[in-house]
Amino acid sequence: MEEQDVIQRATELVAENEGLALKPYLCPAGKLTIGYGRNIEDNGISAKEAAILLSADIESTLKQLGHLTFFKSLNVARKVVMVDMCFNLGYPRFALFKKMIAALDRQNYELAALEMMDSRWAQQVGQRAERLSKIMKTGQFG
Repeated sequence: MEEQDVIQRATELVAENEGLALKPYLCPAGKLTIGYGRNIEDNGISAKEAAILLSADIESTLKQLGHLTFFKSLNVARKVVMVDMCFNLGYPRFALFKKMIAALDRQNYELAALEMMDSRWAQQVGQRAERLSKIMKTGQFG
């Protein structure tokens, strides 16, 4: 139990001394830092931490997409495509796909898939766009 006491008290003291920064900053030593003094420049993050961040980002993306009236009526595959695309672009750039969004609102999935491919994004991400477009068109994975 002594170890747990050390962990708890050290956590409290370090958190108090470091303070919480939710955005990256340069510490006095010039290292890119986030959270409670986490030197991400030298230490990076673990796979477990990356998974936690991804989960939070997916939840946030789902909330953003949930404001689109048609989103709830899409099947799982098409929702997943939208989440992946929105995650990749960020919601403000995703929202610029007005023709695709309008096609989805009309349940015209073939046109939505074509609109996805008719973009600079598709040129930039290549096979990712092709795969997502196919899923959007068919409504099926693989």
